[in-house]
Amino acid sequence: MKKLTTLLTLIFAGTLAFAQMPTFHNPNAKVTITKEQIDAWKDKAPKAPTDVTTLTFEGIGDFQSIGNYYNGGSGPNYGVSFSENALSIIGSDHGGSGNFTNEPSPVTVLFFLTGSPVMNVAAGFSTGFSFYYTSAADVTVYVYDGLEGTGTLLASQTFPANYENGCAVGFCHWDAVGVAFAGTAKSIVFTGVENQCGFDDVTFGSVTPHPTAVPTVSEWGLIILGLALLAFGTFYIIRRKSFVRIG
Repeated sequence: MKKLTTLLTLIFAGTLAFAQMPTFHNPNAKVTITKEQIDAWKDKAPKAPTDVTTLTFEGIGDFQSIGNYYNGGSGPNYGVSFSENALSIIGSDHGGSGNFTNEPSPVTVLFFLTGSPVMNVAAGFSTGFSFYYTSAADVTVYVYDGLEGTGTLLASQTFPANYENGCAVGFCHWDAVGVAFAGTAKSIVFTGVENQCGFDDVTFGSVTPHPTAVPTVSEWGLIILGLALLAFGTFYIIRRKSFVRIG
């Protein structure tokens, strides 16, 4: 009886903890962003170097299937397609239904509610694969030399939960990660807890995602502090040299 009580307690505690975890999509959010604003963000999307391809997901919209947007759809034609469960979402701070902030390239990112999304690159790519991510649980990516997650597994890597490192509300921390491999890849499979993770600036052909992340509020604070200290140090050195000359 005691063992049964302990087991039920553990199950209840685990269920409660999971229920309290934040969700990436808020179905009750009032979406206010307009098509004109979405198109404007598409035009503002930063460009990656010419030797790599980066998907910023700008221009797709809030809570939309990505599908063939990058494969002859209304976006740049990179020959890249996604499975139906790969969705785009815009943060609520920009009028969307996403529970996230500080995304590397505002305002749209990739997430999923079911299954494991697959990204297909028909022409293939080499060297590496990279992205920014935020997640309340571990995420793993698998790189295959065939389409739809088939063929030989070229590489896989797991990345830890990070969503609230150094910040306060929702999914607000993003990390840049990359996976190197030998050979030619044609598909990527994203796995993690549904509605618990997001990805941005998905880049193939490089182990470093592009463009580089926009500094968060806390990072801007550190940058400003560093500049202030540098200015003070320079001023102190100049004053000290002037004092020495006078003396």
